[in-house]
Amino acid sequence: MPENYTDPSGNTEAFRAFTQTPEAAGPANAPSRTPLIIGAALVVVLLVALVGWLALG
Repeated sequence: MPENYTDPSGNTEAFRAFTQTPEAAGPANAPSRTPLIIGAALVVVLLVALVGWLALG
């Protein structure tokens, strides 16, 4: 912990400033993970089909 860290519970003024600050929001436009999940599922299906074809062929 840095030495200049002020514990918000250390005094009333710091605590009030701490509680009145807006929370840090997550990324506003987070990219969708749906294409990644669909792509991974397709790769798994293709690998299973390839292994099945090689095993039976």
